[in-house]
Amino acid sequence: MFYPIGDENVQGGSFPLICYSFIGLNIIVFLLEASLDEAALTNFIMTFGSIPAEITRFEDIFTLFTSMFLHGGWMHLIGNMLFLWIFADNIEATIGSFKFTIFYILGGLAAALSHIVFNMDSQIPMVGASGAISAVLGAYVVMYPTSRIKVIFLMFFFAPFYIPAFAFLGIWIVEQLVSGMGALAVQTADTAGVAWWAHIGGFVFGVIAGFFFRQTHNTKYALG
Repeated sequence: MFYPIGDENVQGGSFPLICYSFIGLNIIVFLLEASLDEAALTNFIMTFGSIPAEITRFEDIFTLFTSMFLHGGWMHLIGNMLFLWIFADNIEATIGSFKFTIFYILGGLAAALSHIVFNMDSQIPMVGASGAISAVLGAYVVMYPTSRIKVIFLMFFFAPFYIPAFAFLGIWIVEQLVSGMGALAVQTADTAGVAWWAHIGGFVFGVIAGFFFRQTHNTKYALG
C-alpha cells in the first residue's frame, strides 16, 4: 500500500492557520479521550459521536459536527492527521482561511450524511475526521492534479518516490469505492467498522467544490 509523506507546497497564498488549528484540535480532543476510563470514554463517544439511527429521527444533530473531531485510536488519529497535514494546506493557501473553514465543515457534513444514507438504522457511532479529509482530497485532485505526492510503498521497500496527485488519489478513491460496494453486501473484517460511504461522499463533495475553486481562485501558484 502507498503511504503519502509529503507533497509539493503552494508558494504564496494564505498561511494554513486553520489546517494546523484543526490538527491541533483533533489531537487535543484525542488526548482528552485517552485520559478517560473505559466507561467514561464509552459515554463520551456515545454522546458526541454521530449515531445514524438518531440523526434520522432528528436527534442530536450537533453530533454531525462534533464527531469530526473524535477518533477511535492512535492509528486512526495519526493516519487522518497525516493526510490533513499533507493535502489541506495547499487548498487553504489558495482559497483563504475563512472559505477553507466553511469548505471543511460542509465536507464533513456531506460525508456524514452519505454514511447515514447507507446505514440509517445503525446504532454504531461514527467518529473521525476522515469524511472531511476526503473532501479535501477530492478538491486537491481537481485543483492540483499534477502535484507530486511523495510516497513510500512499505510492502517492498522504504525508499520514497513521487507520483502525481491524480494517480495517488485515483488509486485511493477506487479502493474506497470497492470497499464501499463490499460493505453493501456481506460485511467482512475488511469492510466492517469503516465508514466507506462517508469517504466516498466527502470525496464527491470535494471534487465539486474543487471545480468551483478552480474557476474562482488562482490555482496556478508555483509548487515547490
